[in-house]
Order: sequence, then structure tokens, then C-alpha cells
Amino acid sequence: MADFVAGLKSRKLPVLAVLLVSQSAGLVLIAVAVLARGEAPPAPEFALYGAIAAVAGTAGLAAFYRGLAIGAMAVVAPIAATAAVIPVAAGIATGERPSALQGAGIALVLIGVALASRESGDAAELGGRRAAGVGLALLAALGLGTFLLVIDRASDGDVLWAILFSRVTAVALLIAAALVLRPRVRVGRRDLAPVLAIGAFDVTANTMFAAASTLGLVSVVAVLASLYPITTILLARIVLRERVERVQQAGAAGALAGVALLTAG
Repeated sequence: MADFVAGLKSRKLPVLAVLLVSQSAGLVLIAVAVLARGEAPPAPEFALYGAIAAVAGTAGLAAFYRGLAIGAMAVVAPIAATAAVIPVAAGIATGERPSALQGAGIALVLIGVALASRESGDAAELGGRRAAGVGLALLAALGLGTFLLVIDRASDGDVLWAILFSRVTAVALLIAAALVLRPRVRVGRRDLAPVLAIGAFDVTANTMFAAASTLGLVSVVAVLASLYPITTILLARIVLRERVERVQQAGAAGALAGVALLTAG
């Protein structure tokens, strides 16, 4: 739901404005939670991991929101969800061996992305929007996948502090970007509540992922978390009456099926 709303608002407002307001809302919420609990912060190395996660995650979200704004959501969201491949690849690099199902899942993800990325016959009529959205979706997958991997390491110190370190860094980066780029960051009264809700849902999801990653393998948790595009796709179909070519639908379905196989393996 939050990603669908973020995509809609990013079609009306600058992505930087959506990110700055929503991430600031999330920072306030996580700061209150940390203060209410009263636990001391973990070692400085975990703050560093949180900051690194924020850099990757903020870049990933910026690409994702922009991709949702200019492209077909039913294509952009599944491609961005392949972020789960990064934690899986990291696991393989550190000695884990994928099962046959996971190998098939990785293959399906790659084939699905390739099919979903194909421009349709009416691409000229759409102004090439889908092609642009696909490129941003791939950047989003890289950034968000790196975030999932690194926030898991930061969470080894403490889950809530990890998210707080990440949010502080993200908001600082966004403020710096706003000072340099000077976009219109004012969010009107009608848009304020949805944008604040995006921040609340986002920080809640990140906290739940961080907590889950401390209980199980990050590669498995990341894959499960990457099933979120299903809601975005359904809402795009129902609310926006979004239509995509059959080959792109097959590609999006294949990417999600690959994610499911990675989980089952």
C-alpha cells in the first residue's frame, strides 16, 4: 500500500519532497520508540552499518518512487522486488550453496526481468515511459537489496537503534540534497497525510524486517519481504486501470515466481 501511494504522490510531487517528508515522519516515530525503551546504543560499528544501509536504501527508494511515477507499476514493482537476489548472492559468496529450487528461482527472476523490461509496441505512444521505469527499477533493486543486506548486520547490535541510525542518516542526506538541488519541497494539506503515512508504514516495515533478520537467515527473510509488489500490482490494476503487454505480464509473474522459489528452496 505504501509503495502504491508513494508512486501516486511522486507523479504529483517531486520525489525528493516525498522522501524528505516521509522519511522525517519515520525518524520521529523510531526516535520516540528508542527513547521510550531507554536502552543504551550499541557499539559505534553498528551505527556505521546503519549509515551505510541508509545510503543504499535512500538511493534505492528514490529510484523506486521515480520509477513508479513514470513507468507502469505492474512492471516496475516486480523488478524492484528482485532486490532479494542480493542477499541470496551474498550468502552464496560466503559459502552457502543454493538448492535446485533456488537455482531455478534465480533463473526465473532473470528471465522475468528480461521479459518485463521489453518495450511494448505502443512504447512510442507512451513516450518510452516503461523503458525509463525499468532502468530505475533495476537501480532500486540494487539499492534496496544492499539495504536489506547491511541493515541485517546493523541489527545484530540492536534492531531499533539500527533503524534509528539508518533514518538519521537518510534524513541528513535528503536535507543535503534539498539544499543543493532546491526543489519544491512544500507538501500541500491534501497530500500531507498520505505522505506521512508512507513514512510510518516504511519505518514499520523496515523495523519488522530487521527484527526478522535477527531470527532467521537474511536471504530467506529478504525473499519473503520481497513479495510486497503483489499489493502494488493489484492496486495499479484496480485503481489506475493499468494495462501492460502480455509478455510484460508474463515477465512480472515470472519474477515473482522466482522469488517464491527462492523462498521454498
